[in-house]
Formats: sequence, structure tokens, C-alpha cells
Amino acid sequence: MDDSAGNTSSTAGQDPSFEDLRAAPRFTLLIRSAKIICASGEFLCIVRDVSASGVRLRMFHALPPESQVTLELASGEQFLIDRVWEGGDHAGFRFANAIDVHRFIAEASPYPRRPLRLRIDFPAILTADGVAHPVMVRDLSRQGARIEVDGLLAVGQKMKLEARGLPTLIGNVCWRSAPSYGVVFQQLFTFAELAVLAARLQAPADAPVADAAPRREA
Repeated sequence: MDDSAGNTSSTAGQDPSFEDLRAAPRFTLLIRSAKIICASGEFLCIVRDVSASGVRLRMFHALPPESQVTLELASGEQFLIDRVWEGGDHAGFRFANAIDVHRFIAEASPYPRRPLRLRIDFPAILTADGVAHPVMVRDLSRQGARIEVDGLLAVGQKMKLEARGLPTLIGNVCWRSAPSYGVVFQQLFTFAELAVLAARLQAPADAPVADAAPRREA
């Protein structure tokens, strides 16, 4: 009887060990923007390298408490991952299911790539033409936000958005489907800035959060 066949069957179905994860061929991606999704919220990260067994992520703040999270790429494709280790500003995760590494790297998807948006709900005050409106921010990106407001706003209208934990943002209404409106900011958030801001908006008040880089003009 072939001993190799017996050895294979004896390990089938077992989770890869930490050593297996480290030994798998890894593909360095340098910078690939993504986000992790869990019960605690949505958080930006950067994929630094990937293998068939796992992925290493660059984080900008402490990880949320959940050990299993969903990793979403800019293509919209999602992967269930389990935390294996955390050190400094990086963390290693194991894929819960088998993946096609080359498809992952190519971000193959039937949908076009879009800027990452974070689904974060928080109240804010929008001021337009001197009139202040209470609004709810429904999602946030480096370039803008989606808000809901009872008042009527015009496409192209200039506005100011203010909220606790948020820098004062100046922008313009870029689309409307009342009560929802899209707002584009005059200044972009850097990726790191938005990552830190999202953590502050969603994490407990005593959670450690790193400082973000200065903002830059759009």
C-alpha cells in the first residue's frame, strides 16, 4: 500500500498550521486597498501579500475584537478570513475557504472597481445657504459621503458638513434621490486618514487609534 496516500488521508480536513501558512508561496502586492467587515463595523486596510492559505494586512488601528471577519476588495469580491496573528501594524489571517490566488491578485470581478466606501451611520449637521439641516451620514469614502436629509438640496449646491469626531467638511451635492444625496468633498481624505477616522467613529472611546497623516487638496 502507498504510504503517501495513507498520510494524505490522515491529514485531510485539518486546518493548516501556523507553519503551513508561513511556508505557502506568497505573492507580494505592495499596496492593494481593501476593507474588513464585521459586527463592529467596516474598517480600511491594505493587502500586503497573499498566499493560497492566507493574507497579511496592514492596519491603521487596533483590530476589532471579532476573530472571523470578511475581507472585501475594491472589486467588491468578498472572502471570509480568520485571524491568526497580530503584530505592530500588521495582522495575518487564514482564508476560511479555498481561493484562487491569481484571481485574488487580479481582483477579477464582473463589476467595475469603485472607490471603497464604508457603511457608517452617524448624525451630522449640514449647512447650505445659511440653513442648518440635521442629517444622517450613511456611508463615507475618501471623496465624499451619502447622506439622508428631510430638506431639499440642489445638485451642485455648496454645503458644510459637521459632526462629532469629524473635521469640518466643505463640499457640493453631486446627485440626489431624495431623501438621499451624494456629497463630494473639496478635499480628499488620505487613505490613512479615513482609516483612522472610521476606527474613531466606530470603536469604543478607549480603543487605541493611531494618528493620521495631514489632509491634502483634491
